[in-house]
Amino acid sequence: MEKSKIYTRTGDRGQTSLVGGTRVSKTHARLEAYGTIDELNAQLGYLAALLPADNQERACLLFVQHQLFVIGAYLATDIQQTALSAESRIGEGAVARLETAIDALDAALPPLKAFVLPGGTPAAGVCHICRTVCRRAERRILSLEADEGIEVDTLIKQFVNRLSDYLFVLSRKLNNLSKNEEIIWDKNCR
Repeated sequence: MEKSKIYTRTGDRGQTSLVGGTRVSKTHARLEAYGTIDELNAQLGYLAALLPADNQERACLLFVQHQLFVIGAYLATDIQQTALSAESRIGEGAVARLETAIDALDAALPPLKAFVLPGGTPAAGVCHICRTVCRRAERRILSLEADEGIEVDTLIKQFVNRLSDYLFVLSRKLNNLSKNEEIIWDKNCR
């Protein structure tokens, strides 16, 4: 198999191809949605690199990264023009797996009694960055539906919504493991 070139020059004028070849502007809502998923995936890769090699959450993060790649492929496919491949469909158990991970992490944590500010250990801080990018990805997906009339698979919306919850609980767990006190919001702003 011959190695392909990294650059194609086909996007030099501000357009790109979706899966199946349909050309759209690089500012299209669809690209905002899957581009933000890609950004989130990159941030998660950084988060995983910050965790010790024996941290069991690395496996969950890798699972999430694979699912985000699937979600990106789904969002990059105009199903009005191109049939969705099996590889572009999120599995039925993906949401349940995240919920199980959330429940396991949360069970080992003290109850939350106040709002927590982002921070703590470097890895916990990156969790919060990932969480906010995840929330933005969710908004981009919902905008794609609302503004473009493109119905997005419910499992994808559920997965992205649960992922932000997972990242919040993971940030708490990472601070807890490091014996780092969570930064509680001072509602009086002192």
